[in-house]
Amino acid sequence: MLVTREESSFDFGGARFDIDRDRDVLAWIFSQYLYGEVTGVQVGHWLEIAPDFDAAQFLARQANEEMAHVKLFLRILDSLGATPQPPHRALSFLATDFAGATFEEHCLLEMAVGEGFVLTAIYAFIDTLPEGEIRTLMSGLARQEEGHVSFGEDQTLKHLERKPGLAPHLLGLTLVAMLGVRAIARYAGKRYADHPVLKQMPAFLSHSNAVTELRLRRLGVIDRPLSSLGRGARTSAMTKATASRYSRAVNPFRRKPAKLTKTYLGDPSIMGRFQART
Repeated sequence: MLVTREESSFDFGGARFDIDRDRDVLAWIFSQYLYGEVTGVQVGHWLEIAPDFDAAQFLARQANEEMAHVKLFLRILDSLGATPQPPHRALSFLATDFAGATFEEHCLLEMAVGEGFVLTAIYAFIDTLPEGEIRTLMSGLARQEEGHVSFGEDQTLKHLERKPGLAPHLLGLTLVAMLGVRAIARYAGKRYADHPVLKQMPAFLSHSNAVTELRLRRLGVIDRPLSSLGRGARTSAMTKATASRYSRAVNPFRRKPAKLTKTYLGDPSIMGRFQART
């Protein structure tokens, strides 16, 4: 990957989760992960337009991994004695309504940046969870997510080499995505303001944004600090990119919302194991 594990790590000052004390907190957090993995299954869509056979092979393998990740988070929630909860509205927007409309957008927005944010959070969990099954599962998950991020980075580099003029569009979309991530982080920080780990969400969000900016610079999406962009420039970039994202000219085969993301909390294969508790 273009950003190392060390660069992605955040110092929580020794604060840690406690499985027994934090069951409700962890149930909400892992429910967000569950939804993200369900939407990840939609990667099968990109098999139709993969640029080459190697990319198609990777995407086929990733689709299978995402399905395994769904089972992983169901297993974690089951171990917590918890039932899956609905996703935060910002997460639902980012993972479905604002998902990439082109292969280039998918690779940068969902894989390099989106899964990059997720990977930074997974590292944080590994560093703050106690030794045990959940921490072990998250460590295994991190290794596969690293592969997904690396694929997104490699593909983005190839696309930008061929079409360098695409960079401002990808930057604008990323700025919108960063607003969505900020909404989720602020919600978690306020809802669990007394928690020793989650009360540090403002600082962790700043760190995650810095990691994303570093990734964007190494990808060549930006060549200067994001702080040098004024509010007007940011707004303009986001407005132009969003308008283009939803344009029929750019996205003539715009997808309908995937069934999985609309029904997963009512799917017997997802909820069956929890029915006895209700």
